[in-house]
Amino acid sequence: MEIIPGPLLKDINSPADLKKLSKEQLHQVCEELRQYIIDVVSVHGGHFGASLGVVELSVALHYIYNTPYDQLVWDVGHQAYGHKILTGRRDNFITNRKYKGLSGFPKRSESEYDTFGVGHSSTSISAALGMAMAAKYKGEDRKSVAVIGDGALTAGLAFEAMNHAGVANADMLIVLNDNCMSIDPNVGALKEYLTDISLSPTYNKFKEDVWKALGKLPGKEFTRAMAHKIADSMKSMVSSSSNLFESLKIRYFGPIDGHNITKLVDTLQDLKKIPGPKILHIITTKGKGYSLAEKDQTKWHAPGLFDKVTGEIYKKKFEVPQPPKYQDVFGHTIIELAEKNDKIMGITPAMPSGSSLKFMMEKMPDRAFDVGICEQHAVTLSAGLATQGMRVFCNIYSSFMQRAYDNVVHDVAIQKLPVVLCLDRAGLVGEDGPTHHGAYDIPYFRCIPNMIISAPMNEKELRNLMYTSQLESTKYPFVIRYPRGEGMMPEWRTPFEEIEIGKGRKLKDGRDVAILSFGHPGNFAQAAIRELRTEGMDPAHYDMRFAKPLDEELLHEVFAKYDKIVTIEDGTVVGGFGSAILEFMNQHGYKAEVQMLGIPDRIVEHGSPKELHRECKYDAQAIAETIRTMLQKQVTVSSLLG
Repeated sequence: MEIIPGPLLKDINSPADLKKLSKEQLHQVCEELRQYIIDVVSVHGGHFGASLGVVELSVALHYIYNTPYDQLVWDVGHQAYGHKILTGRRDNFITNRKYKGLSGFPKRSESEYDTFGVGHSSTSISAALGMAMAAKYKGEDRKSVAVIGDGALTAGLAFEAMNHAGVANADMLIVLNDNCMSIDPNVGALKEYLTDISLSPTYNKFKEDVWKALGKLPGKEFTRAMAHKIADSMKSMVSSSSNLFESLKIRYFGPIDGHNITKLVDTLQDLKKIPGPKILHIITTKGKGYSLAEKDQTKWHAPGLFDKVTGEIYKKKFEVPQPPKYQDVFGHTIIELAEKNDKIMGITPAMPSGSSLKFMMEKMPDRAFDVGICEQHAVTLSAGLATQGMRVFCNIYSSFMQRAYDNVVHDVAIQKLPVVLCLDRAGLVGEDGPTHHGAYDIPYFRCIPNMIISAPMNEKELRNLMYTSQLESTKYPFVIRYPRGEGMMPEWRTPFEEIEIGKGRKLKDGRDVAILSFGHPGNFAQAAIRELRTEGMDPAHYDMRFAKPLDEELLHEVFAKYDKIVTIEDGTVVGGFGSAILEFMNQHGYKAEVQMLGIPDRIVEHGSPKELHRECKYDAQAIAETIRTMLQKQVTVSSLLG
């Protein structure tokens, strides 16, 4: 299906082409850009509502600023589709998030207009401030703009950056895109504060009126400087709404309608002339222009493929029951456990839907909490609860847990607090790409004392690990990592069984070679074994369950019997589960040929999980190929010696 851009959009191959249009034509450009995003995403998939909400902002920024010389930084990047289409990637946009295609996020290696690679929230102000400080140092008249949502503004990093921006006095603009949403609705006092500003703009209207009045007098720059002084002196008399930002010495403007392209262009044109740090507060609607996305913004954050006319979201239809997603197994299991153990609580940083903690939040609102995009706070809050005897399940995506590493070391591990860290999206997550792959958690947790690191091979194992982690006998921090997507068991509601910490299980005996798997990739190993057995090969298979502590009794059995071993994990092979096996082998003086399969020591780009497993050579086919090669070498050596 060919997707044809509108008559104005089809001729915009760069912001230079956009600047050739009159201000009056920008309304049509916005309509065409919004429709093009709808057309492409409905057929090819991707994030949806966020980019629709900033269509006017995307057009206005590239119309007013001299990009890419002026530096534009998008926070997270879910909302950057319009930006990509306007900066030379329109015709290639159908490859967005596809294997070897465009990234779903801004990416420096993809375009000079992508000034900073993003994917995690709340980095934009720090990055744009660094660019502005460099421009100031080099004497360049280069503008820096950070676009950040009200959800991303809750993270400590954003406040650290604003705290510095006020005293660095570099020329930068922060655009606060306020839509009361991240992926789920925003929470916390900051959300309520911004709502107060948007509902009570008395001070801002006064400031704007003074600005306009004095701007008409001779000596405009002088009189506008006076306008600031007058407005600032009147601030306490009129309203305290802007004190949060202005107390940080960042001049505040707004709130204004973020869907009024004329207003945006005029405002940005004015702000471009004002030196120093400033913030423009715009009010937008996530999903703007597509009514269903406006009404259910969480559902339409990334809906998959859909009929753009009827709004029907296409879902695969199966004749037999399918396994649930691991996240849903977590979400329902924690409720089962909490009903039996009143000490259990749940914490997630802004991902109640993604982690499925939303089920517990609905049923037990006094025991499950979304703390906003604040991973560090989520971990230390969990530690604080644990000091009072609570059994806390802190659910954070693996790649987001990186942001709270010090808190795990300092606040959890050193104090030996039995916080349960549930790492959703462990391994290769697929189309979101390198910023979201859960590649590094095994090594970065394995080096910390007092940590228990586990991974379930299926839903039953996940339930049993969760059950074990909340028992009073479990005295240490307990990591449970599991992948994005479906498990293996349609009938997954199994009775709870305690798993002895550090104990693996032998799934089958075999000849010549042993497979040691950790987590869900054990299912890839089982598929490989079925294939190899048709060829007369019969590998043994051990599901180790724990990367720390290792089941040393089981490993002594393995190394005593097999001199060819394959380790499989959905994490980096550098310092991961396979490395732990090699360390054990060296420590105990065993000699064996060990092949480590997992995520290689390089940045893995985006694609479907199946494509990436194949590329990284730890899918069933790659496991079978590895074992064939190992056994063929054995046959070759034997024939040469024989």
